[in-house]
Amino acid sequence: MADAMQLDVGGRTVRLSSPQRVYFPERGFTKLDLARYYVAVGDGVVRALRERPTTLERYPEGVTGESFFQKRAPKNLPSWIPTGRIAFPSGRYADEICPDETAAVVWAANLGCLTFHPWPVRRGDTEHPDELRIDLDPQPGTDYADAVRAALALREVLDGLGLVGWPKTSGGRGLHVFVPIAPRWTFPQVRRAAIAIGRELERRDPDRVTTAWWKEERGAKIFVDYNQTARDRTIASAYSVRPTARATVSAPLRWDEVPDARPEDFDLATMPARFAELGDVHADMEGRAYALDAALDLAARDESEHGLGDLPYPPEHPKAPGEPPRVQPSRARKPRER
Repeated sequence: MADAMQLDVGGRTVRLSSPQRVYFPERGFTKLDLARYYVAVGDGVVRALRERPTTLERYPEGVTGESFFQKRAPKNLPSWIPTGRIAFPSGRYADEICPDETAAVVWAANLGCLTFHPWPVRRGDTEHPDELRIDLDPQPGTDYADAVRAALALREVLDGLGLVGWPKTSGGRGLHVFVPIAPRWTFPQVRRAAIAIGRELERRDPDRVTTAWWKEERGAKIFVDYNQTARDRTIASAYSVRPTARATVSAPLRWDEVPDARPEDFDLATMPARFAELGDVHADMEGRAYALDAALDLAARDESEHGLGDLPYPPEHPKAPGEPPRVQPSRARKPRER
């Protein structure tokens, strides 16, 4: 077994250590297979990551070994890979890598990075997201088909608000829809828009969709995970390999493909051929920048007409003004009887 090899990636030489190390035992895929995959879909994954501070989800020994999320750029980062400084909810800062060429993606794959988690901002302005990301998360008792129904209904909601979304599989059981927006709004404003969109989707199909933060209140429905728009929450990028036994990938889709596509259709082996045939089906996201005014107007009406204000943040976030109590309903202390 070769200890290392050199790969020529876009004119750069990238060292690959232990290229025959098996990362996906069920399929027999190796680190070299992973690196070659990212070369094959390079234009697509770089489009999704370019200029974005990115957290690395690393599996140095493969999917059956230990894993961790690396937010700060590794100390051995090559000088040709840029970084972006982001602020966490705690107020602390970190410099994260911003892959802007395929060689940078392959360099990270050599560290065992399977999945790339980019922030919804560009490194030139890390306070104003330029993507609204909607995560349709199947809950127990639901499946991918339920997420598909929710996604098609979501498309209608977005259209009514003057927004256009680009769907992709999560690589697991759910679907993601990304909306490119002008970088004019803060993280709390973008999150508020996501809550309003989720509530409108819930109103249209209350038996199948929920925005309930507490799992005990969700039921067998699709959860619109609005907190994926909170600061420091990220979603797997398009074309990222997921840590599943089959080595599925987060696959960008055209809307006409959504009803029939299945997550298992797209993996480390099949995506390169699809990419060679179709290219990056989300390439036209570039240069688009939609406005959130209508979604924020909807949020204002929800509050003024229906009394629907903020929803709970993730537990690691500081308490926000107007945020409801972060107490699980079944554990909330009942008032004493007089």
